[in-house]
Amino acid sequence: MMDKFIVLAIIILLVNTGKQQERVTKKAEKVINKFYEIENFSKELISIDKNLNECTPSEFAGDNFFKVIHNKEFKGYAYIGNAASMTASFDYLVLFDERLIITKSSVLIYREEYGGEIGSKRWLKQFIGKKGGNTLDYGNEIIAISGATISATSMTKAMNDILNSLKILQTKGKL
Repeated sequence: MMDKFIVLAIIILLVNTGKQQERVTKKAEKVINKFYEIENFSKELISIDKNLNECTPSEFAGDNFFKVIHNKEFKGYAYIGNAASMTASFDYLVLFDERLIITKSSVLIYREEYGGEIGSKRWLKQFIGKKGGNTLDYGNEIIAISGATISATSMTKAMNDILNSLKILQTKGKL
């Protein structure tokens, strides 16, 4: 009886995880469409081999890093990530131009009662123009947010990680 309960719990968890990922993907697509002022686009996945992925602070798995293509025209790069907040996590999207300079960042799903201010466009604008090799210092270059210290610090770290990862990928000739 206990084995059936465990199997059922695992199935429910997997279904919910799949639905959550689908929700993140749909929100990311909506942001991308609005940013590029297009109705639809295709993704050209950028595959990072396991050994190279282990050398980067950010995780490149599945379909979280891709080129945005509209009518056969390259629009930019997109990265979907997940970062820790106080007791949960949040999902975010970062868009880059052809030179891998940040053009847009967005918090897609925030799962906490407090700290959601990191999703404000005004705060996220601080990341625009940053590129691989830049290091962002929370509290100095990146304005602190009272009541959202953990999430804002985590978002800043996530942005540093992706910028460092892109620099590594560029150095290794992957981008």
